[in-house]
Formats: sequence, structure tokens, C-alpha cells
Amino acid sequence: MVEIERKFLVLSEAFKIEAFKNTKIVQGFLNTHKERTVRVRIKGEKAFITVKGISNTEGTTRFEWEKEISVLEAEQLLIICEPNLIEKTRYEVKYGNHIFEVDEFYGENEGLIIAEIELTSENEAFIKPEWLGKEVTGDVRYYNSLLSKTPYRNWGI
Repeated sequence: MVEIERKFLVLSEAFKIEAFKNTKIVQGFLNTHKERTVRVRIKGEKAFITVKGISNTEGTTRFEWEKEISVLEAEQLLIICEPNLIEKTRYEVKYGNHIFEVDEFYGENEGLIIAEIELTSENEAFIKPEWLGKEVTGDVRYYNSLLSKTPYRNWGI
């Protein structure tokens, strides 16, 4: 139950033509403590509750536990989540031997597009698509739990 991933900013919308799937996501956080977060997510027609632990110093690896719940349960839990739900579309793009999950954010995080790649080890090599920009792995501002507290729109960039 360890998640190894790297995050990147996205330079263009070219990924959209390469995507083989896209899914609407709404999620909220029941807890955003820096050592653990509890997330409720509706992803398309499914829903999940997820607990994530603190990241290692590089921000690449952390504990993750997830369980599928009903959409009705998720809708009820979203009502009691901390303020500022996250709304986004997730595009899945196969590139080389990996799948990039590219999140295009809406609402208070409009204008932010982040690509994530899950790896089997921290040093696993992968091919970077042209639209992949600066790496932001380990930059906690880009964690969804923090985007719900300090939305991208408020960064003053």
C-alpha cells in the first residue's frame, strides 16, 4: 500500500488528443493534517474513501489506503468535508510503458493542469512527453489537500 509517483506541470493541452479516457472527479477532504489526509472522491460512476500518509523527504513515496464506497455514501460525506471541494477532469494518456494521469482543474483551481505518473520504484525510468513541464514532486502546494485550502487562483502567479 505504498504509492510512488511524480508530478509535473503541463505546458499545453496537447495531451487531450493523446488521451484514451477522461473522467470527471469531485473530491473533498475530511481531514487535511500534514501527516495524514482522508479524502472522499466521486470519480465518474464510482466513489472512494482514501487515507494518505506523510510523504518521504523527496515527496515521491507515501502510504495510501483506498476503499470503494457507494456514490450515495460519498455524496453524504462530501457535505461534511472541509471547505473548497476539488473539481477536475482526469485524462489518462499512455506514453511509452506508462500511463500519465493529467488533471485539469476547475473552480478555484482553474488554470492549473498537473500530470502524475505512478512508478514501481523511485528510480524507475520513463519517457517524458513534449507537453510535460517542470517537475513539482514534493512541492506540497500542488497536493490536492492543500489546493483545497489555498486554491491556485489565490497564489498570485
